[in-house]
Amino acid sequence: MTMLAEQVDGVIGVDTHRNTLAAAGVSPIGAIMETIDAPAHGRGYRRLLDFARQHVPGRRCWALEGVGSYGAGLAAFLEDAGERVVEVCRPKRPAIRGGRKTDMLDAVRAAREALSTEHVIQPRTRGEREALRVLLATRQGAVLASTAAINQLKALIVSAPDDLRAELRKLTRPAQITRCAGLRDRPAQTVEHRMTIRALHSTAQRIKNLQAEAKQLEGEILQLVRQEAPELLDLLGVGPITAAQVLVRWSHPGRFRSEAAFASFAGVAPIPASSGLTNKHRLNRSGDRQLNRAFHTITLIRMRLDPATKEYVARRVSEGKTSRDAQRCLKRVICRQLFKILEHRSHPIVEHRSQAA
Repeated sequence: MTMLAEQVDGVIGVDTHRNTLAAAGVSPIGAIMETIDAPAHGRGYRRLLDFARQHVPGRRCWALEGVGSYGAGLAAFLEDAGERVVEVCRPKRPAIRGGRKTDMLDAVRAAREALSTEHVIQPRTRGEREALRVLLATRQGAVLASTAAINQLKALIVSAPDDLRAELRKLTRPAQITRCAGLRDRPAQTVEHRMTIRALHSTAQRIKNLQAEAKQLEGEILQLVRQEAPELLDLLGVGPITAAQVLVRWSHPGRFRSEAAFASFAGVAPIPASSGLTNKHRLNRSGDRQLNRAFHTITLIRMRLDPATKEYVARRVSEGKTSRDAQRCLKRVICRQLFKILEHRSHPIVEHRSQAA
């Protein structure tokens, strides 16, 4: 595998912040060529590009921190300008010399991190993928707020006056929400009773509004997924939210060099931990947790509904693996299946709902 240092004449590392950008040009051997500070807006982006053209005129690459947050605008600007951009994780500070930290040092470390990394990460594309990401984040916020409001409603019912509590406790949760949303206080009631009814009514209305918002957002997510990768929705266990999570993390063809790299990114590929005569692997507890969760959801659904998947798990267990080990094997197979579909969507899709994972 060719290292980045062999492909470029220099790397511009950028430490991104809300208002400022610190950039450093670094040679392929790690020497600092020049540094610059710029504001985090359009004029600052153009200033950085002029800086790069002056000090790294040949083959160059940009190594950005925070591409998904403060660096998103700069990354989009550079890609539109035809520049090569890679994403770097927050570089580790050296333990010696007190672990010095400045924005410019972080920019230099970002460039050196890219030069020393065997496999660089391409930033996610924007457009439809970014639209899916913001819709997923907004829906997740509505779902979390709805869950918090439901817990608050449960607590209010527990401490409500006896007659009101007795009426509400025998109802199912959806019926409780509907009943509480229709409650009205009356002047003849005590102040405690009136205020409790008002609190129950307000909380139930909030729950209904949040659930309606989440449902509307899910419909918009489904529409985008149907436009981008309708094949995913034909697979057993893959709904619009799960498909959107996979699409956002995968982003575009070629972002991952192989299916194994995608599995490692998702945290479903075991990590080699061999030494001497000992040959073993350990669990990958890192990786993108949202993508890992999506694979886990698909796994649980298929284990419950797909006969072929049940046979696969039973075979793995008969080989001496635990149920959890079998689940991990299944997640790896599902990862391989989805990756092939996304990378080769122009080819006929052979996977379908009845196929074994």
